[in-house]
Order: sequence, then structure tokens, then C-alpha cells
Amino acid sequence: MDLRKVKTLIDLVQQSDVTELEITEGEERVRISRNPLRSSQAMQPFVAGDDPAQATVLQPTPVSVPQMAPASAPEPEGFVLKSPMVGTFYLSSAPGGKALVEVGDSVKVDTAVCIVEAMKLMNEIEAGAAGRVKQILVENAQPVEYGQPLMIIVSSS
Repeated sequence: MDLRKVKTLIDLVQQSDVTELEITEGEERVRISRNPLRSSQAMQPFVAGDDPAQATVLQPTPVSVPQMAPASAPEPEGFVLKSPMVGTFYLSSAPGGKALVEVGDSVKVDTAVCIVEAMKLMNEIEAGAAGRVKQILVENAQPVEYGQPLMIIVSSS
């Protein structure tokens, strides 16, 4: 299963009231649970497959997660438009179409500046601030995460 799909599923579980989710895709199975294991509970081996005679026993393995260093970069000047959801970022409303905005364009608070496709739904994202598009931080047709900065909009004054 694609690691991006697993990350998306983890984000969805964290943002919802769901405490456990299990997805089976072909012979692969992923189980995500929000309940941390108590220290008194032993980790049980996971058995994958329908036929117990041909089942593969997967032992849990410790995984090290790299820690992100705090960002020391200065905050960008202006309003940072962030993605309201996980999806795919598009600058135009149709493939090969004209971009909704470009660097230097003036926008109003309710101007549609990009599209984020999530689960086959095209969601228009509004500027959220009036001003001029200073910088577009994501390439067209690239995946974006919830809260990821998309654009910087500076005041026109």
C-alpha cells in the first residue's frame, strides 16, 4: 500500500471521532487505532491471509520516527493561505486551462485562487485575504497536506 495513502488515512483518523480503522487492499491490510497500547498489554503478532495454513505471521517491529527540528526561518511577510484539506493542488479549474491567479495578481477575500481535489471532489479555495499574490508555494498537480502553506498574499497598500 502506498505510504501516502497510509499517511492520509492516519490524518483522517486523527481529525475524526473514529478510534479504529482497518483497510484491506488486495492481500495488504492496514489497521490504524487511536488507542495507544498500555504498557501491560503485549504486542500480538499480526496474521495476514485468509487460509491459516498459508498465513504469514508479521511480527511488530520498532520504527524510529525522525524528529523535525524547529523551523528557524523567519515568518513570511503577508497572509499565508493554507490548505484546508489533504488533496491535490491545482492552479486552474480545468486541465490545460488558464490559472485562476498568478504571482502579482490582485485578489479579494472571496476570490477563488486554486482548487484542491479531495476524494474526486474539486474544492475551490478562496484567498482569505485581500491583496496581491506574492508567491505560490506549491507546484500545479502536486499533493498537499492539511495546513500546508499554498500561497502568500500581501496587502496592496
